[in-house]
This record gives sequence, structure tokens and C-alpha cells, in this order.
Amino acid sequence: MTAETILVVNAGSSSIKFQLFEVGARDQLKRRFKGQIEGIGAHPHLIAKNPEGELLVDETWPGAEVNTVPAALDKVIGFLRPQIGGKLPAVVGHRVVHGGPDYSAPTVVSELVVDRLSRFVPLAPLHQPNNLAPIKAILQRQPQVLQVACFDTAFHRGHPEVADRFAIPDAFYAEGVRRYGFHGLSYEYIARQLREVAPEIAGGRVVIAHLGSGASMCALSSGRSVESTMGFTALDGLPMGTRPGQLDAGVVLYLMSEKGMSAKEIERLLYNDCGLKGLSGISNDVRELQASDDPRAKLALDYFTYRIALFTGMLAAAMGGIDGFVFTAGIGENAPAIREAVAQRLTWLGLELSSKANAKGELKISRKRSLVACYVIPTDEELMIAEHALDALRSHAAGAEEKRA
Repeated sequence: MTAETILVVNAGSSSIKFQLFEVGARDQLKRRFKGQIEGIGAHPHLIAKNPEGELLVDETWPGAEVNTVPAALDKVIGFLRPQIGGKLPAVVGHRVVHGGPDYSAPTVVSELVVDRLSRFVPLAPLHQPNNLAPIKAILQRQPQVLQVACFDTAFHRGHPEVADRFAIPDAFYAEGVRRYGFHGLSYEYIARQLREVAPEIAGGRVVIAHLGSGASMCALSSGRSVESTMGFTALDGLPMGTRPGQLDAGVVLYLMSEKGMSAKEIERLLYNDCGLKGLSGISNDVRELQASDDPRAKLALDYFTYRIALFTGMLAAAMGGIDGFVFTAGIGENAPAIREAVAQRLTWLGLELSSKANAKGELKISRKRSLVACYVIPTDEELMIAEHALDALRSHAAGAEEKRA
């Protein structure tokens, strides 16, 4: 008998990242493989590897043959089905960036749910439409397959109202114009990991820095999110690869009134041409900036670490202090120089870094005498999605059994 499997999908504008998990005894999840199909519409390329790094598939097609997300999804399913005994996955879990005010937990997908989630496309124009595309395709082609939407905003929905509000008329708040926070799947995973790897701070006051091409920070108190650097959209807070982070709203008004820029032009600027890319004029990739001797590259990196330190103070204030600091995601996990630069700016909080542990990328990188414990913990958003999808699968099955009874 073939084991149940869970497919996790994270779709972008020209790529679909996926992972397959097998459900074992006592619902233990085992990662079977992960891969992606990229270059959709241009140079489609499907690649997947097992956990040992062995190549399972490496295939390309003409751009015209795989020029849409549904067409790319067909190729992914075509690869998957022989791997799982010709069956379809028992459930598909999707990363969806914005759940808006309607969704505060993983949700089984229906046409109605998709319609509601489509309303939040303007709040996450780079992510939301691409996240929804494979959901729509599966609903149309395999409507019997259970699908679960897992939201990056959900983990932050327990914030106190004073943290969620903007100082604008109440009518806008009622419409959903509020601070949501993002990267919630990552923070949820780290919060759980802290109980295992750092129990001494897991129930305390912890700042988590999710540093990647998209970057944000979260204040975690007793394992719950109480504040975040991102707000209404994924533009707010820290500077990112191509996004500016915190920005005076007057800048947008200036671009409109003095530069004559349209809303679409401003959207394109803020999502694609700002951040590290805009500051440096060189690249949005931290590795390239670190390798450059251009003073603009140094400015971009200094600005990045300065802002991380600045927001750490804000998040610590929200919690009334700080017991721990965690680096995670691509930059946080793999850039010792960035971690060191941030730590140097946080010595006033009592954080003392161990240069040796940091250079090695050890789990704990602070000194024993440090008043703030500092960790590097790899995130695993896909596993978090798989676990939520499995919970939904079991609940769905229990509901169906009740109806039959």
C-alpha cells in the first residue's frame, strides 16, 4: 500500500518551488524530495533532488510549451505521479502571503476562499496572484484534491489592537487597512524550534530576524508574536533586496505630484528597484555587495545592519526587554559578517558575540556571559505548511466520517 503524501507548493511569477512529504507511522512526516520548475515562459527547467542531494530529474522544454503556471504544474505532477505509485497527493499545501482580515489560520480551499483571497492582490502584488495561480489550476483540473492555504500573516493575528492600528480614521481599519506582519510561517517554525534547542529563552522575550531577499523581524513573547516590522504590505520595515522598507508616505506623494508618476510606476519602483539594489546601484544580492569594493555597496550593507539594530530596539520596547535574538533565512543563516555587524550594534543591550562560534555558524553564537542569548536557527516554512496540511487532512477525514455515521 502506497503511503499518503503531502505536496507543498510555493509559486512565484516564473517558478514553482515544491516539496513532497510522506506520512509515516503516527503521522510523522518524512521529506521525500524537493525541487522547482523555473523559467516559466522563457527557459522552463525542472529539477528535483532527494534529501541526500541525489538528482531525480533535470529536464528542460521550449518556452512556448511551458508558458503558464498551470502548464508548469502539469510538468511537476507528471514527474510526481510515478514517484508516488501513480496516485495524486492526499493533500496540497500552499504558501499564500496575505490572508487579510478574513483568515487567521490555515484554511481548506474552495472557490469562495480563492475569490476572497484575490481581493488582497493589491496588498501583495508580487506574491498573491502567483500563490493563487496553482490553487486555481488544481481546483479546475482536480477539484477532488484537498488543498490548504497557509498564510504568512496568520501567526501575527493575535497582536494587540494598539500594535495593529495605523493612526488613520477608524473606517479604514474596519475595511482591513491595518498592520498584518508577514513571514509568519517562518516565525511559527522558529518559535517551535526554540522550545527544543533553546528552552531557556523559548518562554521569554525573543527578537527573530528573518533575513532574506524579503526581510522582516518579529517580537516573540512567550512564544507568541506581539509585534512585527512589516505592516499592511510586504514593503514596510527593513530594507530588502529590492524593496525600501520603512518609507515616509510623503515620498510617495512627492513622486506623484512632483514626478508625475502613476500608481503602477510607483508600485514597480518600490517593489523592484529600491532596497539594497537601489542604495547600491549594483545588486540586490548581499554576496555580490560583500565582494564589491564600491563604497555604495558598503553603504547598502551598513544601512541594512543599522536598520536591523534600530528595529531590534523597537521590538525590545514592545516586549519590555529582550532575552534572546535569532538569525534565520538565507542571509541570517549564511552571512557571518552581517550577523557580526548587527551584533556590534547591539552591544548596548548586553549581546556579546562569540566571533569563533559565529564564523563556524554554530547554533549558539553568543558568549556564555552575554546577557542576550544569540542563535542561528535554519527555518523550514515547507515543513510548517506540510504539518498544517496534514492537520487539515485529518480534520477533513474526521468530518467526512461523522457525516457517514
